[in-house]
Amino acid sequence: MIKRIVSIGAHSLDAEILGGPIMLKYAKQGAHCTYIHVTQGRLEDPDASQEAKEVYLEELLSQNKRAAEKLNGDTIWLGYISNNMPSLDKFSDRLEQYFTDEKVDLVVTHWRGSMHPRHINTHDAVTAAVKRLRQKGNVIRLVYGENFEDLVGFIPQAYFKLEKNEIDQWYSSLREYSVFQGEINDFPYCSYYSNMGKVRQIESDNDGYTVAYMYASLIENKLW
Repeated sequence: MIKRIVSIGAHSLDAEILGGPIMLKYAKQGAHCTYIHVTQGRLEDPDASQEAKEVYLEELLSQNKRAAEKLNGDTIWLGYISNNMPSLDKFSDRLEQYFTDEKVDLVVTHWRGSMHPRHINTHDAVTAAVKRLRQKGNVIRLVYGENFEDLVGFIPQAYFKLEKNEIDQWYSSLREYSVFQGEINDFPYCSYYSNMGKVRQIESDNDGYTVAYMYASLIENKLW
């Protein structure tokens, strides 16, 4: 039984997109769910004042909290920003210790086939940490969620149908983010993930909106 589950995203919104659909289901069963954000965004305006940058970060952290609460979970920021990421060894060591201390049963994170370097970095660190724990006899599991920036080689393997109330809950959480609302860039997040749910529904022959996950096959040592 899954009692402790975390979703690890490179940036705000990633963790909720990757893990939100499956974690809201586990939360209903009593699991402790945490949305972990590796880095936080920053104002792109080079002339922005320090005060403006601090206000921006404060609002982003507030969005993290509100989004997690709507999914019946909590949230953590690891304290990194884009230009001060740790080495892979330090990053994976930190995650391994966290997974051990928190007795994590299941981790959701980015697939490696990404256009974004920090998504790849996060994938590598999480996978390395889980692999080491598995080699030590820990039965922690890992799956990769679907993100529009991580689709190179992504193979849907596990499909989960969302009920209407679950779709509403997930999207209510995602809408806490300014970027999802189209206030930061013009990518049509809502339309994309709405349509992808229909695509996965057709693939899986489900009778409703469906999300997909990919197994971490390189660290599994037996069929499940």
